Amino acid sequence: MTPWQRLNPRLHLAAAIGWAVFTVVTAAALVGANLAAAQAEQRARADAQALLVEFATQVRDALSMNIEIRRSLLQATAAQIAASNDRSPAALQRILHAVQGQYPEFSRLVVVDAQGHALAGTSSAQPGDLSAQLWFQEGRRGPFVSDLNARPVAASPTDGATTPAGGSAFDGRVIDMAVPLQFGPGDVVGVLAAEVSWAWVERLLGRMEDAFTAHRPLELLLASRDGTLLAGPPRWLGRKIDSGDDLSEAGAQVLGRRTQLRLADSLGFGWTAVVRQPTDVALQAVRSTRHMVFFIVFLAGLLSAGGAMAVTRVLTRRLSQLAVEAEAVRRGDQRSLAAPPGADEVSRIGATLAEVVDHLQAEKQSLQALNAELDRRVAERTLRIERMADEARHAAVTRERLRIARDLHDTLAHSLMALLTQIRLVRKLHRRMDVAELEDELGRAEAVAATGLADARAAIGQMRDNGVRDTGLTPAVHDLARRFRQRSGVDLRLTTEGPAQDWADERAETAFRIVEEALRNVERHAQAQVVAVALRWSTPAVAQVAGDGTTQLCIEVVDDGAGFDPGQPQTGHYGLRGMHEQAALIDARLEVTSQPGQGTRVSLACQF
Repeated sequence: MTPWQRLNPRLHLAAAIGWAVFTVVTAAALVGANLAAAQAEQRARADAQALLVEFATQVRDALSMNIEIRRSLLQATAAQIAASNDRSPAALQRILHAVQGQYPEFSRLVVVDAQGHALAGTSSAQPGDLSAQLWFQEGRRGPFVSDLNARPVAASPTDGATTPAGGSAFDGRVIDMAVPLQFGPGDVVGVLAAEVSWAWVERLLGRMEDAFTAHRPLELLLASRDGTLLAGPPRWLGRKIDSGDDLSEAGAQVLGRRTQLRLADSLGFGWTAVVRQPTDVALQAVRSTRHMVFFIVFLAGLLSAGGAMAVTRVLTRRLSQLAVEAEAVRRGDQRSLAAPPGADEVSRIGATLAEVVDHLQAEKQSLQALNAELDRRVAERTLRIERMADEARHAAVTRERLRIARDLHDTLAHSLMALLTQIRLVRKLHRRMDVAELEDELGRAEAVAATGLADARAAIGQMRDNGVRDTGLTPAVHDLARRFRQRSGVDLRLTTEGPAQDWADERAETAFRIVEEALRNVERHAQAQVVAVALRWSTPAVAQVAGDGTTQLCIEVVDDGAGFDPGQPQTGHYGLRGMHEQAALIDARLEVTSQPGQGTRVSLACQF
């Protein structure tokens, strides 16, 4: 037996139990593993999101702290200018360049008086009137920080502000800062403004991203208060995002976000920091664990199936032996079963099967004896039936001989008798007859001979032709009536009712012969003017009461001819006797009613 046959559940109960155990254990373990893996993945995703939120918090705080430090430096510079005794443009120029040299992220510094005119600046080009600038208007009232010029597109005037003349230093992305410049308590002289290069912000973000991505790939995004993306993927820069946008890209990224830069919020910032990480990277460890759990569960299922199969084979060894013996009984190699010892289910099944097999063997022997007896009886009955068949064939031949005798009697015998009478008359009287009389007698003899020949041919044709078997009783009677009218010239009236047309067996043929004989007698002896033939189906009154469905065929042949006395013997005439004999053959009742001068009625009744 091949290994696959041993593992085929259709051939071995142990294999079926083993596969069932494997299926159940594996399915349950896989469901449990999937649930545990799903929970672990959800927990890992939550942990990753928490970590990314912490990273976003650090980004937010770092940016806030650095921007606040630069604003504080700008305020310290304004305080230094206010405390200086030399406020000439050259002195102011030296202070501004010193600050810019120490903090190069200030791409431009400028001192503006109370009327909005620049007194000194780090840019070579001296702008004109700056009073319309937003940072000037807001900087006179207090410290001001703006990211309007930090958008990824070229800065444009805001709220009616105009770009200063010679404002090349304002080209590019910058953060605008401004603080009031005071020379005395409550005396606002002007504004100290600065532009912080966006490149410095990007360097800060780059350093933090490098620090975060030392062990994992991360991506930093920074959006303004209105949702414009300030830093992030190049294809997204300048794009408006809101809370409904899918920054996770259909689950491909795990992200954490923080809004409202904490230290700079009072200065007007509302930036949102977002930290993203690819989902595959964030959940790689969990998914690897999931694959490991699946492998372990699958292996455990295989081991459980193998163990269950081995244990089942040991437990079902007696059942296997019982199956082998039952197969041997089925093939006929042995006649009985040995019941397995014990009191468990296998023993009870074996004992029951042994009892059933013994009972079947006893019944088989009885059946063989009965079959032998039946064979003997069948042989006897066959011989008896063959004898009866021979007798039936003999009876059929006898009936056919009688019918042929009747037909010959009714045709050829009558004609020959008449011809014999004419010949005898001519032999006795031919010496006394003249030539004319002799010719007349010989003509009549010739006519009688021709008539006899025609009748013989018609009888032979009727014996060869079985129209009733081919067309049914009603069409055959119609054809008989047509030929009777043509031959005799007598008015024949035919009436048919019911399904006699479908009757086309041997009994129908016999009934047709009786009608044929009755019409032949009318033609030869009755000298009738009108003949009525009727075929009717009816249900007897007794059958109507019993409801057994019995029907009866009634045939009547009535003529208005000379009639005769049925009680007187008719020497040499066998027509009536033949009709009675044929009626008896089909268990029919035949009645012939007639009186001299009152016609004849022939009635035939046959039940079905």
